[in-house]
Amino acid sequence: MAESQAKLLAAIERRIIACRRCSRLVQHRERVAVEKRRQFKDWTYWGRPVPGFGDPRARLIIIGLAPAAHGGNRTGRVFTGDRSGDWLYAALHAAGFANQPTSEHLGDGLALRDAYVTASVRCAPPGNKPTLEEMARCRPFLHEELAALRSLRVVVVLGKIAFDAYLTARRQRGLAVPRPQPRFAHGARFDLGDVILLCSYHPSQQNTFTGKLSRPAFQAVFDQARKDLARSRA
Repeated sequence: MAESQAKLLAAIERRIIACRRCSRLVQHRERVAVEKRRQFKDWTYWGRPVPGFGDPRARLIIIGLAPAAHGGNRTGRVFTGDRSGDWLYAALHAAGFANQPTSEHLGDGLALRDAYVTASVRCAPPGNKPTLEEMARCRPFLHEELAALRSLRVVVVLGKIAFDAYLTARRQRGLAVPRPQPRFAHGARFDLGDVILLCSYHPSQQNTFTGKLSRPAFQAVFDQARKDLARSRA
């Protein structure tokens, strides 16, 4: 089964990388890849949509917003090469889901165990703000990943946009969503029957630099994911 899941995810990855559905996002990601940031002037930027990354047998999926202009859009791997990724992979490592706490580039040796990381939108958007239309065009890729990851038991959403994207994807896939709809809050936990949904603020600099999100509060979400997975195995 793991081999077939890996093949499905590889096919989804190829379709994501080839996507040019949103002209605004295409223009932005490619312009950033040419202009670059001074500290990365010697890099050859990825400059394409960024696919998900992780274990095809994952029981945990983490859904973020979109690649950073000089993070995933530069390195080609989600949450890699930026400060949000520093927080995420450190937390995953501490909870036993990653073999190392850092993620700097595609060849850095990072591997995930029982976890898969993806995003609501696959291209770096101007101002980190995709439009509703862009999110809708990108959502089928999330549907495909959720379907391919057949062992999922826990979903962690990073931020309100990822929370809404996941619940919308559930509805569109014919899966149950509680009524009234759950409300996003950091640390919130919802049992949806087939999966546990855990909510976290996004580890963006806007949240981490202001103290809205602390490392202990962020780590607690992934420690909870580990506990919930242990219960599902029992």
